[in-house]
Amino acid sequence: MTTTLKCLLAAVLSGATALAGAADHGTADECVALVKKAIAFSKANGRDKIAAEINNRTPEFRNKDLYLFISPVTQGAVVAHGANAKLVGRTLGDLRDVDGVYFTRKFREVAASKEGTGWVDYKWPNSVSGQLEPKSTYIERVDDVYFACGIKPPGK
Repeated sequence: MTTTLKCLLAAVLSGATALAGAADHGTADECVALVKKAIAFSKANGRDKIAAEINNRTPEFRNKDLYLFISPVTQGAVVAHGANAKLVGRTLGDLRDVDGVYFTRKFREVAASKEGTGWVDYKWPNSVSGQLEPKSTYIERVDDVYFACGIKPPGK
């Protein structure tokens, strides 16, 4: 095989690998849809039921690398977490990421805002790979809690 053909083949294969990796990541639209699906389920079945579904990692409330969590608008214990059961019942306080961003404080600020919805950017270990990555989390308040789901922003 010629050097040019080898380089072309390597480029095609690396592009296919990158596309396959991107397909494993949820999009912003999928993230928002998952939050809205959980909120609708909660309204129909109660907060305890949706918390149990999320904590049990029910496939209906997971999509690719997306998972949900529920936390109080005021500082309080995590109600549900679809990636780390050890966080349920714990108060996250004012956690900071590696860049000093108080992301849990920002979650609560977005939830407490007039709109009660929005996005927060920070860095966090990927729930699948464990690698530190940029993350953007969608927050939506319902009564005294917020539902949240995060994505790896495209191109980051």
